[in-house]
Amino acid sequence: MAAKTLAVAAEPDLPPRTAAQLLVDLQTAQLDGLSGTVVERADLGLPAIPLLTGDQSAKLTSLVSGKHTLHVWYSGPDKGRVSLLGTQGQSDVIHNGDDTWIWDSQSKEAQHFTGQPDKGKPGAVPSPSDLPKSPQEAADLALKAIDPTTQVSTGNSAKIAGRDAYELILRPRDTSALVGEVRLAIDAQEKLPLRVQVVPRGTAEPAFEVAFTQVSFARPDDAEFVFNPPAGTKVTEQDPAKAQQEQQDKAQQHSGAAADNLKSTVIGTGWSSVLVLRTSDAAANATGSPDAQKAQEALGQLPLGNGGRTFNSKLFNVLFTDDGRVLIGSVTPDKLAQVASDPAAALK
Repeated sequence: MAAKTLAVAAEPDLPPRTAAQLLVDLQTAQLDGLSGTVVERADLGLPAIPLLTGDQSAKLTSLVSGKHTLHVWYSGPDKGRVSLLGTQGQSDVIHNGDDTWIWDSQSKEAQHFTGQPDKGKPGAVPSPSDLPKSPQEAADLALKAIDPTTQVSTGNSAKIAGRDAYELILRPRDTSALVGEVRLAIDAQEKLPLRVQVVPRGTAEPAFEVAFTQVSFARPDDAEFVFNPPAGTKVTEQDPAKAQQEQQDKAQQHSGAAADNLKSTVIGTGWSSVLVLRTSDAAANATGSPDAQKAQEALGQLPLGNGGRTFNSKLFNVLFTDDGRVLIGSVTPDKLAQVASDPAAALK
């Protein structure tokens, strides 16, 4: 009881704001610059993967599991830097105007991209990891998910990185969704996200969290965005515009074959939508194949009663059916099985 009283007493006393007001705050906030330290924690219930731990902890791909510390700098849309600190090195992504560097201190390798092709098209500067590396990125993803299937409310005020913050809570209405709620802590003064937590349904602890532990909203010095490869670094020059054109040409050449080889559809909407995939060589990839079974067992998949196997985590599940389809969604295994029996998901 005493601990609870202390926790309540520690909450900052902020003027009331409704959920609608907080949504407007997030969508209209202006970010001129910031720097700070971010802690990212991912506990998705994935099996132990050696490539994501130990001496690989400085790789950006390691963000899918465990606890990581990142330093971030932002100075307008043309200047940004993210540095992941591992036990035996660090990885940096530095963007400054037309220059983008991706540096791995452990391998002593750097990629240098020049130019700014259209984002989202083939050849754009690749992101080493699609997981959010800041509360802003995570909040942007969460806000895109808001639709009539989402209940929006306010939570308790909090202190994040020494700053007062409001809490906005997003809850999927569909009980088949694995996500129970997404909590966004919003800076009371700057109106920007300081922490985002994703909590699985039926639990109290976040499976994914990204939060500032220290933050300043002053513009960082321009020197933070200048990268000079250390001596001994192998530098690979990349031309994203050229790569984009090559990818587009290749896509045009193979678009017909790809269309014949891969079929896909999305069943459902919002939090409980399910992606269904089938390839023309599905029989070779069906779960009855010995190689497929070995791969699935290595991932810790569990058998389903309706035929097929699933790969389970706290925030998403994957169903491999015996007829060679793959269903992916942030929903329960039962929901995946239900979708698999839907004629719209047959993809014949």
